[in-house]
Amino acid sequence: MAVPKRKMSRSNTRHRRAQWKATVPQLVPVTVDGETRLVPQNLVKAYQRGLL
Repeated sequence: MAVPKRKMSRSNTRHRRAQWKATVPQLVPVTVDGETRLVPQNLVKAYQRGLL
């Protein structure tokens, strides 16, 4: 496991962590039982099969 040689300052730590951003899921319109919904692209098949 990698071990830091020196202590990282609080400022540097927070600047590094600030680069992580959540991405908005790509929504796709899906029609199930005559009702159109916007669902994440990776869940389209589950919605079509009635699992969700």
